[in-house]
Amino acid sequence: MTKLQDLPIATLSATAKMPDRVTAALLSLIRAGEYPPGARLPSEMRMATSFGVSRTVIREAVSRLKSEGLVESRQGSGVYVRTGSMDTPFRIDPTVADSVQSLLQIVELRRGLESEIAALAAERRTPAQLAEIRAALAAIEADVAAGGDGVDADMAYHRAIARATGNPHFLALWDFLGQFLRGAMTVTRALEAERQEMGRQVLDEHHALVEAIAAGDPATASAAARHHMVMAAQRIGTLDAGALGA
Repeated sequence: MTKLQDLPIATLSATAKMPDRVTAALLSLIRAGEYPPGARLPSEMRMATSFGVSRTVIREAVSRLKSEGLVESRQGSGVYVRTGSMDTPFRIDPTVADSVQSLLQIVELRRGLESEIAALAAERRTPAQLAEIRAALAAIEADVAAGGDGVDADMAYHRAIARATGNPHFLALWDFLGQFLRGAMTVTRALEAERQEMGRQVLDEHHALVEAIAAGDPATASAAARHHMVMAAQRIGTLDAGALGA
């Protein structure tokens, strides 16, 4: 079993507050199976000593894990990792935006989601929803032409497509994943501004997706959305390690 003092918490986001860093470190140990379901976490004092923080910080980190449904206190015994249950929420470590590799994993997850969203939008979109999607696309172009980065408009564009599925769960799930991508989108938009060919490529991908949805062609829309995500991953992959922290 990994010892707490062996965990390289210094490699986590240097800008994060200490409770955030300790929470992320404990979460990593739990997810890695170092503390499997039913296992007892070390005492508050031992964790404070191992991490080199106050017991107040440990209490805050443990409280956050409890609120996520990941651990529970047993009176007179300690804190234990909970076994899986239906009320345990899905979560993504908020420090994911600090790592290019982690962002690529989010895009990989999003690839399947966007493909299905596009297919359903092509089947179900109303004239009003199609108009909303087109308006969002026009807003991206207008913002970029005016010297902006187009990120907010880009987010609105993808949300409009998710809304056109008629399934609110797709929209909620897209919002959840989208929050981790805003930073990467900002950086890649800056790259697109410097590289005209890349900017044209993104615009073409957006237009191809809209036209497939407008044509009511689920297969083509799905393929267009998947291609857009594959290319997005390639663009994120061009970022250097320090770009996201800029």
